[in-house]
Amino acid sequence: MFNFFKRSGKPVEPDLSFIGIDMHSHLLPGIDDGLQELENSVAYIKDLKELGYHKLICTPHILSDLYPNSPQTILPKLALVRDALKAAGVDIQVEAAAEYMIDHMFSELLAKSKKEDLLTIAGDYILVEMSYLSPSPNFDQAIFDLRMMGLQPILAHPERYSYYHHEFEQYERFKDLGCKLQVNLLSLSGGYGPHVKKIAERLFKNEMVDFLGTDLHHDRHLAMLKSLATKKEFYDLVNGAEILNNTLIK
Repeated sequence: MFNFFKRSGKPVEPDLSFIGIDMHSHLLPGIDDGLQELENSVAYIKDLKELGYHKLICTPHILSDLYPNSPQTILPKLALVRDALKAAGVDIQVEAAAEYMIDHMFSELLAKSKKEDLLTIAGDYILVEMSYLSPSPNFDQAIFDLRMMGLQPILAHPERYSYYHHEFEQYERFKDLGCKLQVNLLSLSGGYGPHVKKIAERLFKNEMVDFLGTDLHHDRHLAMLKSLATKKEFYDLVNGAEILNNTLIK
């Protein structure tokens, strides 16, 4: 897959086309802690297309009172971005789902929702996260409830939950519960620190990573992503991994 490094020993232009579909980003403007201006959304999406992506699934936070998003707030932003891309002549497929924080409000949401009420990825996947400060006490029950609804949970950036760094067996337990695991590309770049990078690499070496996401929020993230896409050690790590991004075609 990545033989272009072997001839000269030097990387070519940044290329993430082997991932194809990004399923975790914060590119919809003015809706969470990601991009705030529509023109930046268009510019970032242009850059991601140049990196080789052909489909982007934007995932704004849904987080209690801080980012109380819903289909009613997210889908109009998606339409706005699609119109702006069309006007700018940028031909790329852009969809929207959400990144759901598993907290007490999420449990309440599930209790009153049907599968079709939730913002899912490719119909059957749902992206969830926990706080960086402590585990969600209702995590197991929430995963069970999602599975009973016919949804496949994807746990976002498990490598960033530092309270599990010395309990690697917890990542195996997530898999046993039925979670897919999504690692941030920025974790592999060292952008969140050496301890996060170490866990992300260990997850890869143990063949536990199902999806890769950009989790793009701002300029620094984009710069780190472009830099990572030129690193031979990155391609050596992910080469041969069974990443499922390109299966998200619905």
